[in-house]
Amino acid sequence: MAHAAPASGVTTQAAGTPDIFSARTHRTTKWAVPVVLGLVYGYWAAANQRDGGPITGWNLLLGFVAALVFAVVYFALLQLGPRMKREVHALAWTSFAGIAFGFLYSQTGATVLRSTGMALAVAATVFVILFYRYYTREDAEGHRVS
Repeated sequence: MAHAAPASGVTTQAAGTPDIFSARTHRTTKWAVPVVLGLVYGYWAAANQRDGGPITGWNLLLGFVAALVFAVVYFALLQLGPRMKREVHALAWTSFAGIAFGFLYSQTGATVLRSTGMALAVAATVFVILFYRYYTREDAEGHRVS
């Protein structure tokens, strides 16, 4: 009967995913992602609001304020989210996604009722996805499972 030859002192790492980025890259990314997403969101909100018209000072102010608020709330959720229970964590991200989408949608000139309905549809979808994600990756006490 044939047996496999032993490897020459090489061990394989089977547990977890390897971390290929340095600690500095992770620190930079922790700040850069909310800032970049905030800028994209602010530009998007300003572009929706002006509807192809001229760029005005109020339009720039709307874009920068929307970018700042989005980035601050996004960063706060990234920091506080892992400390929350899975239901509250999913509801926090749901509220953020629904409000962010509803605001963008309302800048297109849609009615308040239509903007609210679309935001609720997006929020419900996000809640289902995130609750499932957190529920399947945490134990009963809320600790992450590897």
